Amino acid sequence: MSWTDQILKLCSDAEFFPGAKRHEIQQAESELGVSLPADLASLLQESNGIGDEYGLGLIWPLKHIVRENIEFRENPDFPELYMPFDHLLFFADAGNGDQFAYPIQDGEIRRSDVFVWNHEDDSRTWFAASLKEYLVHGLTR
Repeated sequence: MSWTDQILKLCSDAEFFPGAKRHEIQQAESELGVSLPADLASLLQESNGIGDEYGLGLIWPLKHIVRENIEFRENPDFPELYMPFDHLLFFADAGNGDQFAYPIQDGEIRRSDVFVWNHEDDSRTWFAASLKEYLVHGLTR
């Protein structure tokens, strides 16, 4: 079953976009210095970003993923405010400032777990065991 079909079962108002091309994903991976998890890459190839019924970025478009991660990693003010962000790959937000991410270990994403970063206290908390589970939580809350 496609990502689109799975998401439509959970939210008939989800917004889909033309899929990212493989070379666009490879370019993003090069800019980020990490390969995207296979699930996220395949979802982005189906729809380059997913919006929910409230207009939130359930999955960001590829360009937004790159921009947000680079901004967080390179912002000169952040080291004084937060723990480093180079061990996270952000791909979505909760609409309240919190963001969802995969953990990066030794330059790779080795786990399918999704964590939520709390913008108020800089905590990084386990949220879901996989992208699919993240989508179920995100679309049924």
